[in-house]
Amino acid sequence: MSSDQNNFYKAFEDQHRGSREMIKSRLSVYLPFIQKIQATHSNASALDLGCGRGEWLELLQDNQFAASGIDLDDGMLSACRSRGLNVQTGDALVHLKSLPADSLSIVSGFHIAEHLSLDDLQTLIKEALRVLKPAGLLILEAPNTENLVVGTSSFYLDPTHQRPLPSALLNFLVGYLGFARTKVLGVQESVPLREELGPTSLFAVLSGVSPDFAVIAQKAGDASAMASFDVVFAKEYGLTLELLANRYQERIDVIERKTQMLEARLNRIWKLLEPLKWAKSLFKK
Repeated sequence: MSSDQNNFYKAFEDQHRGSREMIKSRLSVYLPFIQKIQATHSNASALDLGCGRGEWLELLQDNQFAASGIDLDDGMLSACRSRGLNVQTGDALVHLKSLPADSLSIVSGFHIAEHLSLDDLQTLIKEALRVLKPAGLLILEAPNTENLVVGTSSFYLDPTHQRPLPSALLNFLVGYLGFARTKVLGVQESVPLREELGPTSLFAVLSGVSPDFAVIAQKAGDASAMASFDVVFAKEYGLTLELLANRYQERIDVIERKTQMLEARLNRIWKLLEPLKWAKSLFKK
């Protein structure tokens, strides 16, 4: 990759992805899964494919997790190296293929899947399954095109995106290619909207669906190890279009019911006033 390309993509990420602190805060949604891995695997280790500026690696390091990253973009990796993160320049798929089987606890790729062809994406999933230890996790995060603003506009802001990747397709692929359990998470949504701290507006329906999604896939392991993850796989994450549309419709229904009640009260008042209107007409005569 040329220096101009390196500089372009680093500048693009710096402007549009957000600050390191914001990204690390958003990535903390995955920590419950990480903590389960730490309790299951001794000497647990992770590999982040397309690690970019290294926010995920830094978060793992902050939580005493051994992690390394690989990326083709030296400009992006400069931010990792300045923080002492364990990264190298190279092709993610080539590196993944070079690793021994059953050697990692986590393989992750944040906003890499939508950059790959279908063949390369399937190769990534197959190789991740091979190198993961039993009960290990594959985490893949991508733009959520169920969010109407993402699907019609912001997805195309990145000129290196291949095509929109529906969560249902990615979830199907990881299960079809051999993972024992999968979970789709909606992530990075507005906290006030998630916590219902105000009314759900029409704009919230159009733009408030979780802007990213993740598929977390688990390799088969012994029954007790798999059971220890049940609680994090059972939880629901994020905001869907159906959920927000239903919230908005409930608000409209409440307004309509209140309007009907007011109309009924006004009709009763008009009926009470009818005798007065008749008396007033007599005086006019």
